[in-house]
Amino acid sequence: MITLEAARTMIATARAKGREMDLRPLSVVVLDAGGHVLAFEREDEAAPGRFEIARGKAYGAVMLGMPGSAQMARAETQAYFMAAVNGAYGGKVIPVPGGVLVLRDGVVVGAVGVTGDTSEADAEVAVAGIEAAGFEARA
Repeated sequence: MITLEAARTMIATARAKGREMDLRPLSVVVLDAGGHVLAFEREDEAAPGRFEIARGKAYGAVMLGMPGSAQMARAETQAYFMAAVNGAYGGKVIPVPGGVLVLRDGVVVGAVGVTGDTSEADAEVAVAGIEAAGFEARA
């Protein structure tokens, strides 16, 4: 289980890593294993619609048990499958990197979604946050 304290550590570390990498303003969300929001922060000057993007990245990861990078690869080879998945989940899935699984002892316990810069940079800072909180990350 991801505690609120752990979720806050993930967000703070992801944001700090983003500043270190000189990324554009980030939005970071942490979801539990059921896809429920545990914590969210949107940096100053980040677009207001970024919550839905961050949540969509994380939601797809946790609901499908595959990180955004794997979802994107699947969408490229089987677009109909990802379209059907997105329909099943009410359009809430955003299948791109930046949705990173959070694991404890190999079991998915949630996901982190980051948006604001390139999808690859978003994923990198998500991994940093997850690992700083003592969990395993699968990007």
